[in-house]
Amino acid sequence: MQKYNLVKATNKDIAKLIQYKLASILDYDKEVSFEEKERITNFVKNSIPNQINDYKVIEIDNKIIGCLYLEPYQDGILLNEIYLEEEYRNQGIGTDIIKNIILNNSKIYLWVYKENKKALKLYKSLNFTIEETEEKRYLMVYKD
Repeated sequence: MQKYNLVKATNKDIAKLIQYKLASILDYDKEVSFEEKERITNFVKNSIPNQINDYKVIEIDNKIIGCLYLEPYQDGILLNEIYLEEEYRNQGIGTDIIKNIILNNSKIYLWVYKENKKALKLYKSLNFTIEETEEKRYLMVYKD
């Protein structure tokens, strides 16, 4: 696995974070109407600047290759987003990041699209269980 760094995101990273967030939603929700896509895009463009202080970018050799966003949720934390560019997937980076989150938190929630089979398999292998089911997504939880 390549050595990566988690670095606090700054305003200069907003465009990249918007790109990642939209990809993480729209890549797995194929049946989105034009109007819904517009609504999601506007929501993401408006929310990320307000959440910038909670985002981290994932870097290799000072190049941004993904992002991470954690936030308080119920009685734990929500892994709101973890995104890696395609060429950096399946190299253990995401798994390593999630294992480190597990080491530091006793209860972790995340939403995953049912269509995202690889992520679903990974989360199950890390002992996340399905807590809630929606039409297109699962809410999964890891309990220490």
